[in-house]
Amino acid sequence: MTWFKPRGGLDRTFQISIILKGLDGIIELVGGLLLLVATPATINHILAALTRHELSEDPHDFVATHLLRMGHGLTGASVGFAAVYLLLHGIVKVILVTALLRNRLWAYPWMVAFLLVFIVYQLYRISLAPAGWLIALTIFDLLVAWLTWREWHRQRLTARTG
Repeated sequence: MTWFKPRGGLDRTFQISIILKGLDGIIELVGGLLLLVATPATINHILAALTRHELSEDPHDFVATHLLRMGHGLTGASVGFAAVYLLLHGIVKVILVTALLRNRLWAYPWMVAFLLVFIVYQLYRISLAPAGWLIALTIFDLLVAWLTWREWHRQRLTARTG
């Protein structure tokens, strides 16, 4: 079994973007596991502790006030949904990224399809409430999807000729 070896600038960009997706998947797995054991009250307590210092300096801090508002709207069902969502999303990302880095040809179209589904969802969310971070994430996902598609075609050509 061979590992992916970049041969140029776009290959290196592909490798780095895939590794970032894998790290994101690991973070999602950890977050999902934490949410499985956390209650909404625990999450509110953690958010309050994390934002206390910032709000003491600036009671109108944008990030801190939004985090607290988000925490107050949590229910047991929403935490459970978020946990399952993060776990499934993280597992799929980690499996696909590992397969891509191991040059598994089957993983390329699955990664492109996985990314396209989330890009469509992100575009829907952007249409409802534009957010800079979501726009940036969508652009990054489009780049990763294109790089994955490009590498898939290169890998298929190499498999046929080599």
